[in-house]
Amino acid sequence: MQNIDLICIGKLSTSFYASGVAEYQKRLAAFCNFRIIELPEATVDERHAGDAQIARALDKEAKAILGSLRKGEYLAALCIEGKQISSEELAKMIADRAMSGSGDMAFVIGSSHGLADSVKRAAQARISMGRITMPHQMARLVLTEQLYRAFSINAGMKYHK
Repeated sequence: MQNIDLICIGKLSTSFYASGVAEYQKRLAAFCNFRIIELPEATVDERHAGDAQIARALDKEAKAILGSLRKGEYLAALCIEGKQISSEELAKMIADRAMSGSGDMAFVIGSSHGLADSVKRAAQARISMGRITMPHQMARLVLTEQLYRAFSINAGMKYHK
């Protein structure tokens, strides 16, 4: 069974996001070994945050992100400069990885300051969730639902219309 990791900076603090993510996490168990890895957000004094302080925080988060990857895992970074893909394209990406013999995949959602360039360079794919801005907790829910949708597409289920 394929291993799919969702690496997130920060915890879910809102119950409706948490319950939605938990529901899709439960559904994904039928298709893959799905785990969510929550890493701490580096502290940034938002009132006095300069570029250097933000860069240090992102570098600290990057070390934790890259250190949490499984050996040989395919990394997809969610970032604004990434490529917008359809649900079908995500399904194909997952299926292609599963058929490659090294199917482990990790999707990473950074903090409110984004992702360090080192994480983006390490990623084999950069994905954008669109041109809209959304809270990172909502992005986690949307991505979890899209992962479930991708697996349901690959299984030929009716969930995807």
